[in-house]
Amino acid sequence: MANIENIKKYKHVHMLGIGGVSMSGIAEILHNWGFNVTGSDASQSEITNKLISNGISITIGHDFENLKKADAVVYTAAIHADDPEMVLAHELGIPMIERCDFLGELTKAFSDTIGVSGTHGKTTTTSMVSVCFLKASRDPNIQVGGILKQIDGNYRIGNSDYFIIEACEYVESFLKFRPKAEIILNIDNDHLDYFKTFDNIKNAFVKYVKLLPEDGFLVLNADDKNCLDLVNHTASSYATYGIENKDANFTADNILFDDNGFAEFDVYKNKAFFEHIKLSVAGLHNVLNALSCISLCDHYGISSSDMKDALVEFTGAHRRLEYKGSYNNITVLDDYAHHPTEIKATCNALNNKKFHESWVIFQPHTYSRTKNLLDEFASALSQFDHVIIADIYAARESNTYGVSSKDIVDRINSTRGSNHCEYISDFNDIVSYVKENAKPHDIILTLGAGNVTDLGPMILE
Repeated sequence: MANIENIKKYKHVHMLGIGGVSMSGIAEILHNWGFNVTGSDASQSEITNKLISNGISITIGHDFENLKKADAVVYTAAIHADDPEMVLAHELGIPMIERCDFLGELTKAFSDTIGVSGTHGKTTTTSMVSVCFLKASRDPNIQVGGILKQIDGNYRIGNSDYFIIEACEYVESFLKFRPKAEIILNIDNDHLDYFKTFDNIKNAFVKYVKLLPEDGFLVLNADDKNCLDLVNHTASSYATYGIENKDANFTADNILFDDNGFAEFDVYKNKAFFEHIKLSVAGLHNVLNALSCISLCDHYGISSSDMKDALVEFTGAHRRLEYKGSYNNITVLDDYAHHPTEIKATCNALNNKKFHESWVIFQPHTYSRTKNLLDEFASALSQFDHVIIADIYAARESNTYGVSSKDIVDRINSTRGSNHCEYISDFNDIVSYVKENAKPHDIILTLGAGNVTDLGPMILE
């Protein structure tokens, strides 16, 4: 059971940006523990509606009255210092705690926090681990960075010491956590607006594995040398997994894909047959994600048959090659990929499916990432049959980088021909363009971490 002594002094917690994926999970956990939770958000959403239906008071806009009564204000990194509620909390001297710091305090309330980290694949792998623990009746607490069908949302309140969470490396927020076990999926060049160099990214993961206690457990991707190096920085026990590295503890062999691009394969543990696994999510990268999940769950004593049943029932997290619908025998999919490595993995997964031609509508996410990885984006996107680039989704940034979506278009067209890639800024114009040009048995894929996800329903209308 959770030990909440370290946060009991905050009887009333007011949350700014409560509709965020992580914030809403924190809100529900606190509410379940008997705290008075209130909050505000800039916009109404499925998440805010669910919180309200569960008895949490939420204001769309600003809520100064509840803020004035709060013992602590928890806020997301997206809330700026000049936000009126932030200013008032500061004037009133109310303790203000950033989301990742508060989540770190929550991880200390559980004796067995399991953190899933890495540059790519966190949401899917956190989901896979979660469904395996549920199948094994371990009654876990869960916080995942997407909507998971098995828990009807992005969080679950359990009655155990297990707390399964995504552990994000951005701004080194995962260093605030107290993990008992960690999965590290991969280490790649990303978030250079914060880290500046790849060495700084690697060093953040070194510091993260050093958080593990001696009786902790670490799962590492043996196909990624940067991950394997991390065993030198912890005294905890560990397991490795891989497809290419046959010396890993858990490996996959005899991999086959069906017409949906779903894999089935044999898992070997220390070179002995372990289990035959079928997935209901596409792509070779998900074989790796499943191996990491199996490596961890085996350590926790979950049976291979429970893992097998859970993994075939897992049909993917929200926005991971998610089927949105179809018209005229044209399939519309949506995916969160916003880094070149993720785009390549998504493209490879798509190519395992049966279809005529692919139409990808990509919305770059942040100016810094677009600028730093411009050539890599062009190379990854060139693999699709037809490419449309929307305007860059700024997120937390302003354009001090002198970069635009047209830069990606120019690089793609210089190698693939003048008509391979189009820049279209207006969403309605994008819808018209694909409606006029896509043919039966084609796939239309909306791609990116911003509001490009709105395009699928627009196309289907």
